[in-house]
Amino acid sequence: MFRHVPNALTAARLLLAGIFFAMLAWYQYEGRGDPWYLNIAFAIYCIALITDFLDGYLARKWKVEGAFGRVVDPFVDKVLVIGSFIFFAGKTFIIPDPNQLYVVKTITGVVPWMVVIILARELLVTSFRGMSEGGGVNFGAVFGGKLKMGFQSATILVILVYVNYLRQLKDAGWDTYAKHFRDFCIWTTIAITVWSGNTYVWRAIAFYRKGMASPTEEA
Repeated sequence: MFRHVPNALTAARLLLAGIFFAMLAWYQYEGRGDPWYLNIAFAIYCIALITDFLDGYLARKWKVEGAFGRVVDPFVDKVLVIGSFIFFAGKTFIIPDPNQLYVVKTITGVVPWMVVIILARELLVTSFRGMSEGGGVNFGAVFGGKLKMGFQSATILVILVYVNYLRQLKDAGWDTYAKHFRDFCIWTTIAITVWSGNTYVWRAIAFYRKGMASPTEEA
């Protein structure tokens, strides 16, 4: 019975991701979007984070870790994070500016090149992990990867709050401080994403150097 609980939580998180993206798709800044869409999205993302912690914790506690969790759990994490940043850089959150017709900005502060960096990092690490574990070497998550995931998730929540309550922030005179905090979170997330990706690159280089050196040492 217990064996299936962690996997069920992982599968439930994938379902939550679908609902989360539906909320972001139905919302439109200064358009058809109801603020409650983002409130629901915020709550769903928080629940997804809790299930992310629980499925790993329970799998380790009950010693039921398996291939499904090893593959699907990080996959769902990537879907949630990358999907969120894609939406944040998309048309749903575009700020209309009649004075700059050829300049496109978003209320989220996220732009397409940031999404490219996040996506490139994930694809690169996934490729390294596949090649290394295919060679029988464990290429599990390191501290930098967990720190990256934490900052990315926190930034997503910060952006949701900023966008949804910007009018109240302006009324209170806190919008400038909130914008600076939002930008700080975004830029810190990008920096940690690049840094953590670099740590995996060095691990991969060390692995391949060791692999290339082995025949010589044996000879």
